[in-house]
Amino acid sequence: MARRNHVSETPATQWLRAQGVDFTEHVYDYVDHGGTAESSARLGVPEHEVVKTLVMQDEAARPLVVLMHGDRTVSTKNLARAIGAKSVEPCKPDVAQRHSGYLVGGTSPFGFRKEVPVYVQETVLALPRILINGGRRGYLVGIPPSVLTEKLRAKPVQCAN
Repeated sequence: MARRNHVSETPATQWLRAQGVDFTEHVYDYVDHGGTAESSARLGVPEHEVVKTLVMQDEAARPLVVLMHGDRTVSTKNLARAIGAKSVEPCKPDVAQRHSGYLVGGTSPFGFRKEVPVYVQETVLALPRILINGGRRGYLVGIPPSVLTEKLRAKPVQCAN
């Protein structure tokens, strides 16, 4: 199970607290390029319940965020169709960091540097709870998925592969 270590505030945890969201903290030893497979294994939770935050851009280089199950990938074609864009592609790491204010591997959808549209794979919303990055590498927060639509105003989409 997760170690009960408290992690210092991040823009994400500040945002969650400001929104009145109760969350649990889950700390693990971060591994470069380990992704959700590594975090779910270390925390003993199904990878399907670990939600990754992906910073992408449309054909005009406008940023957007996609929240996806850890064990699924994003169909950029289906995402583009769902949001009315010609195309969507992942941002390069330095561009993603510039948009979000977070290091890649520690990107949270909460407390972004600038406001960007957020989309969530709709099946994420059916889970009883999710773990999602809390704004630093090796740190996830547990929340009800309803926070994504009610507080973050994420729009549900069907774009999972």
